[in-house]
Amino acid sequence: MINAIIFDFGNIFIDLEKAAVEKAFRDLGLTEWHADLDELNKRFEVGKATELEFIKGFQKHLPNASIEDIREAWNAVLGDFPLKRLEFLQSLKGKYRMFLLTNTDMIHIDRFEHKEGMSITRDFYNCFEKVYYSYEMGIRKPNVEVFKFILHKHELSPKRTLFIDDRKENTDAAASLGIQVWNLQVGEEEVTDLFAKKIISL
Repeated sequence: MINAIIFDFGNIFIDLEKAAVEKAFRDLGLTEWHADLDELNKRFEVGKATELEFIKGFQKHLPNASIEDIREAWNAVLGDFPLKRLEFLQSLKGKYRMFLLTNTDMIHIDRFEHKEGMSITRDFYNCFEKVYYSYEMGIRKPNVEVFKFILHKHELSPKRTLFIDDRKENTDAAASLGIQVWNLQVGEEEVTDLFAKKIISL
């Protein structure tokens, strides 16, 4: 029986608007997404690039964009944080050991906390035994070492742990360690379907 759940954040609790961020950068003059920006993003997500280094990397391609322009465009990806998902999460508190594990950066987390406000974000974080951000851990999914660390740190049994993520490469990595997984299909499934879809039983 499942006694622990590890949740992703983006597209599980907060909606991600990839078209919006692409449009925001096009509006700033970015004609294509360069390979160095992908590498820069990965470095930023594991804390190996500072916020200023990250923004200056974009300014190489967008010399007329200000720091705030780039920060705003980058945050355009952050969509709604539906209250029903928070309420569902709160209904699980005390029934399961719960953890948040997300590939993210300080710009996105800062915006999320400011946009939703102290009360909502506190209620959200209080649902988890521990929150893990890739930029603080220095490692990102789908590296299996992320999952090994959490299993060992919290003495979790893989077969009694469920990992929920919208990206298959991440759930595949977790499954390779014997962790139970749900590769949630965005637009077709909701985290609130957890019991209705019999991912785990009540």
